Amino acid sequence: MYRTAQLRLCADGGANRVYDEMPLLVPHEDALDVRHRYKPDLIKGDMDSVRTEVLDFYTSLGTMVVDESHDQDTTDLHKCISHIRDFTPDLDKSNLCVLVAGALGGRFDHEAGNINVLCRFSTMRIILISDDCLIYLLPRTHYHEIHIQSSLEGPHCGLIPIGMPSGNTTTTGLQWDLNEMEMRFGGLISTSNIVRGGKVTVRSSSDLLWTISIKKT
Repeated sequence: MYRTAQLRLCADGGANRVYDEMPLLVPHEDALDVRHRYKPDLIKGDMDSVRTEVLDFYTSLGTMVVDESHDQDTTDLHKCISHIRDFTPDLDKSNLCVLVAGALGGRFDHEAGNINVLCRFSTMRIILISDDCLIYLLPRTHYHEIHIQSSLEGPHCGLIPIGMPSGNTTTTGLQWDLNEMEMRFGGLISTSNIVRGGKVTVRSSSDLLWTISIKKT
């Protein structure tokens, strides 16, 4: 997946993670060779987290560095997604898929900020991935067909209203389907649901977060 990506970005301290952890995935190979092979094209953010030796290493390999420490109103992930959007000005954004590793499982305010990025860039397909699950936005403007890769994901899933209550949500393909149901915080939200087959459909009057578990390999 890393090799076939059109663009590989690290949001500030994410470069530390690539530098430290990629060699651990292929321990039988020389760590330096792995770091050369899996280098980011760009490191972008406010540069408050990336280590100096990591920045110097990737810069020596030709990685571009964009310091946006002057902008404290947006997150590092927001800055990276903006770059991807501007990097592909002529591409139909509906055909673009952005995979974000390491966006979940840390500080809650960081997680909330990353989820907010999904809403800020709702016309782009952005998938947040952790070791346990993935999350992406289902805009209310579309009828959604979600094709389940059962060998990799599921069975547990959820639908979470985000930004505003959902006055009307209907699904198929779940253990506990919703039939023109209202969902809101303080009321019903669909957590710990289960996919029943290879396809789930969702129609909703508001934006929803779709989340599904990832199987351990």
